[in-house]
Parts: sequence; C-alpha cells; structure tokens
Amino acid sequence: MVGTKPKDMVPSAAVKFFGAGTAACIADLVTFPLDTAKVRLQIQGESHKLEGGNALKYRGVFGTITTMVRTEGARSLYNGLVAGLQRQMSFASVRIGLYDSMKQFYTRGTENAGIVTRLMAGCTTGAMAVAFAQPTDVVKVRFQAQVRLADGGRRYNSTLDAYKTIARDEGVRGLWRGCMPNITRNAIVNCAELVTYDMIKELILKYDLMTDNLPCHFTAAFGAGFCTTVVASPVDVVKTRFMNSGSGQYSSAINCALTMVRQEGPTAFYKGFMPSFLRLGSWNIVMFVTYEQIKRGMTRAQQYWESPF
Repeated sequence: MVGTKPKDMVPSAAVKFFGAGTAACIADLVTFPLDTAKVRLQIQGESHKLEGGNALKYRGVFGTITTMVRTEGARSLYNGLVAGLQRQMSFASVRIGLYDSMKQFYTRGTENAGIVTRLMAGCTTGAMAVAFAQPTDVVKVRFQAQVRLADGGRRYNSTLDAYKTIARDEGVRGLWRGCMPNITRNAIVNCAELVTYDMIKELILKYDLMTDNLPCHFTAAFGAGFCTTVVASPVDVVKTRFMNSGSGQYSSAINCALTMVRQEGPTAFYKGFMPSFLRLGSWNIVMFVTYEQIKRGMTRAQQYWESPF
C-alpha cells in the first residue's frame, strides 16, 4: 500500500501476509451477521421458487437479522463462522498480503505503479487466493444458507461434517463448486477493493488532505467498500446461488445467471445490495484500519528487535 515514509522501515512480505489474514479475521468477526443476512437475501428468490410459497420470508437487512434471531436463535447469525475464519486466513493473506509484492513484480521492483499494473496485481492475487480458499468458501455459504428444519435437524452438523458430507455426496469437485464465478468475483472484488483503496489513499496523501493515519485509512476504506459493492454485486449473487445449489440444479454459473434473469428479472443481480454494502463497507473499514495498525506495530517491533542496543 502507498504512504510509507522513506525513514520508516518497509513492512516485509511476511508481515503483510500475516497482518492481512489477522485483520480479515477481525473484520469477519465484526461483520459476519451482515454477511449471513446478505446470503439469505441473495438466495431468497431461489428458495421461493423451489418451495412454491408466495410470501417473502426476509425483508431488508435488519428485518432478515430480526427474523433469523426470532426463528432460529441469535447463533444462526454466525452459521459458518469457523469456515469463514479459515477462509480469511488462507484467502485474505494471499489476495491482500501479496498485493504489494505482485505490484513490485509487475513493475520490476520500481515504485511507479500505474492503474493497469495495479489492476493486474489485484486480478492475480484475487485468482490465486481462490485456489487456496474455495472449499472453505463453499462450506461457509452452505452454513449461512441453511435453515433449521422442522424436526430441529440441520443440513450439516459441523464444519468438518460439511467438508466430509459434500465430498462424499458430491465428490471432491463439490468442494470446488462455483470456482470459476468465484475467481471472476474475486478478481473483480480485489481490483475494486485494493486498487480503489490504494488510489484514494494516495490522492489523500498527495494533496495533504490528511496524514497517513486512522482518518485517512477510514475514508479510503469506505470509498473502496462502496465501489466494490456496485461492481461486484451481480457476480456475488450468482456465486452464492451456484455454490449453494444442489447437484444438477444449475449446469453452470452462466446457466444460473440466465435462470435468475428469466425467473426473477435483472434486479435479482442486486438482491441483498444493502447488506452487501453495509457488510463490505464496514468490513473494509475494520480490515484496512486494523491491517494498517498491525503492519505498523509489527514493523516497529521488528525494527526494535533488530536495532543495536
């Protein structure tokens, strides 16, 4: 990320890798109920068609959260949290922690990174991250989407049970369901999120609007969250629907998208937009502010231990 002063010790790749994963886990702990509400709203039209009902169960972000707490208990808001944290440690560490290293790779070590270079770096780390974290993402979405049955049973009893059940019933490929739309989504999200944050922060520092501190990080993260939601929401809805689908329900991610348009209209691509924005905006703020502080703290600690007495 931009903004490191020459006199400061530059954070190492290991610091960025660990810091990104840790910051993303903290952000997930804070915003997970919003993410769960987003998933429920995104699959609602699908469930509505399958069940043949007429009434919508969930209405709005806070209405969804209230309904879930009333009908399933407060713990339902954190369904899939374990898989979510597993995902962030393996996913955010790569896509965010290696972003600066990938920028330097494409610029051959120089500091002059243009918009094209940043976009290439964002696409690369976003796609790489999916290769590591796709099974955890599938399990997380399945847990968030599952509703307690009338007899009190559940689709999956635990995170480990979900991995085993999916692999047994759908094959190992089931754990990689929606991989291509997820790669597409995360390439888009990574570009919108990291590049926007990078550029907003750079402009703020360039024109001396703020110092390289918390208000600057907050502003850049908020802008990045909004831009990311607008750009990535259609792909995110398709990804969620496809990953949550049963075997044979959709032949491909494209078939899923076409089915959505045919049955629910184009507005289906922006189902759950408000929880997506609330979640991405708040997630970006918590993650980037925490990430910057972790980087700074770990770098200072490293500098302290390496400095002579």
